[in-house]
Amino acid sequence: MHQLLEIFRSLTKNLDQFTIDHGSTTYAILMIIVFCETGLVVMPFLPGDSLLFAAGAVASRGFLSVGPLAIGLIVAAIVGDTLNYHAGKVLGPRVMKSENSRWFNKKHLEKTHKFFEKYGGKTIILARFVPIVRTFAPFVAGAGAMNYKNFIVYNVVGAVAWVSLMLGSGWALGQVPFVKERFELIVIGIVFVSILPMVIEWWRARSAVAAESTSTR
Repeated sequence: MHQLLEIFRSLTKNLDQFTIDHGSTTYAILMIIVFCETGLVVMPFLPGDSLLFAAGAVASRGFLSVGPLAIGLIVAAIVGDTLNYHAGKVLGPRVMKSENSRWFNKKHLEKTHKFFEKYGGKTIILARFVPIVRTFAPFVAGAGAMNYKNFIVYNVVGAVAWVSLMLGSGWALGQVPFVKERFELIVIGIVFVSILPMVIEWWRARSAVAAESTSTR
């Protein structure tokens, strides 16, 4: 998994050169990555936010066409979530009974359940902007028998909002000298900000467990 993460991190940082080397194939590769992150419950670690921002920045420099890129990524995100929803419907009960593995952690499902308890169906939209949760949200929706018609509406709205915001941010800022000179740091910053809420949540949960164990002594 570590090697896979390194590959995707390198792709994000060097997307300019990758696009020059691989041309139009880049569109398909970006779509596949977005599809895998949103559609495969075992791949929540893929760098969706930073990759979309980087793709927008590369498009602003003329290496990619932003229109077809946006449409392709939106379609990939919608199809990915739809597959994940149906996977949850079929495999949800079995997965909930399974043990943790190197590819799957049931705590991610529990966190996603909390999102649904708080936000209901809007979780499908909001989760697009929360790494890991965005991968598990459609799976939980399917496992919880969320109405498909409602799901697909939230799915489309969330995909359009997520791709437009992240890709658009990269497009708008990609030519700014400050951003160009510090592109790698900014991409790392996006990753950090994306995972920060989950780090805070983990720290709070750990502190709560420690406090509880102390009080029972």
